[in-house]
Amino acid sequence: MLWSLLGLSAAAQQPWSMNRCVAYAVEHATDVARRQLELRQRQADSRTAWLDFLPSVEAQVNGQYSWGRNINPETNTYNNVTTFNNYYQISASMLLFDGGRTLNAFRQARLAKTGAATAVERAQDERAVEVMAKYVDAVYTQRSIGLAEEKLRDSQALLKKTRRLFELGEKSRPDVVQLESQVAEDDYNLLHQQHAARKALLALKSAMNYPTADTLVLDDGLAEDGGQEVQHFHSGGGTAAVRMAEYSVENARLEWHVRRAELLPSLRLGGGFSTNYYKNLSEKGNLAPFGAQFHNNMGEYVYLTLSIPVFSPSTWRKARQAKTAYRLAQWEVADERRKLADAIAGAVMDRDGYAREVAQMGRKVASDSLAWHLSHRKYEEGMLSTFDLHTAGQTLLESRIRLLQMQMMLVLKQKLVDYYTKNQPLWTLK
Repeated sequence: MLWSLLGLSAAAQQPWSMNRCVAYAVEHATDVARRQLELRQRQADSRTAWLDFLPSVEAQVNGQYSWGRNINPETNTYNNVTTFNNYYQISASMLLFDGGRTLNAFRQARLAKTGAATAVERAQDERAVEVMAKYVDAVYTQRSIGLAEEKLRDSQALLKKTRRLFELGEKSRPDVVQLESQVAEDDYNLLHQQHAARKALLALKSAMNYPTADTLVLDDGLAEDGGQEVQHFHSGGGTAAVRMAEYSVENARLEWHVRRAELLPSLRLGGGFSTNYYKNLSEKGNLAPFGAQFHNNMGEYVYLTLSIPVFSPSTWRKARQAKTAYRLAQWEVADERRKLADAIAGAVMDRDGYAREVAQMGRKVASDSLAWHLSHRKYEEGMLSTFDLHTAGQTLLESRIRLLQMQMMLVLKQKLVDYYTKNQPLWTLK
């Protein structure tokens, strides 16, 4: 039991990779859960629409008491009569033709089910992209803390050495004061980066719907999980929005056909059985028993109903509105395709731009690092002022932070490009 608890504790403290954070967010996102409930509802609607093709069967039972004065046809006199009538009927009917309204309604329901599944994918994709951006920002701020700590340690070491040189008479008091100011500035920058990291981590937890009070340790290496069996993966190919727009076009076309079918005749076939029981409560004597009347009065019937809409202005108007909606949906899907093409072009452009900037900034960091070390040696030899040394140190720190930011953005843009162009999944479920 103890080893089991220790194992669970160790697993809880394992660093969270980007894929693990995205998978957790998708699993616990409320908007994704709502889309999944809508999907189950659309599945039920699809099954209900299929039942409309089946015949309808109904049974009726009617009982009626009648009393009052009536005329006896034999004596031509008024009598007070009380009667009881009991009717039974069972019938079935089936639609033979309705202009394709039922068929298109079934296609609409089936399309709505597919569209709901795509809506789930779109919600998952949007949540994944949001969490990826928050994750990159959180890792960037946490790595910046390390750079700020390293800069503070260097400044503190240089201040300590300068104080010794001041005691030996090789450095002046302004040099010591200038370095003390630099240490204070570096200490402030470290506190600022720590605060920014806490805010970024809180934003990531919020996007993941992760408990804010729980510990969340991130994988600073941005390494994806490997060597494990993938049970399920998701890949929308960056086209969920386009597919939803295409489904909207098809749904609008089917709705137009449904409304147009309401202007066409409909044909229905039906038939059934009926019988009745009658009893005059005012007359005394022998009456036919219930069973005999039920059998003797049994009748069958069959009917064919043709309904022709002659004048229905509202139906004509609904058909025209549906046709207009169909044309609007066609424009909307063209707009979604254009937006997707723009998103792909923008992601590729950003990826290529960040790749070039990372290479160039890497060379700049190397040059700034060399300049810092040379400036440090010159300062120790008394050939460089404290201000110039501070400037060289700040330039190196800014270059390293800028390089780190570009590296993080390159990781994000590369995943988006692979998602759009190579149909690679944004996340996998282990």
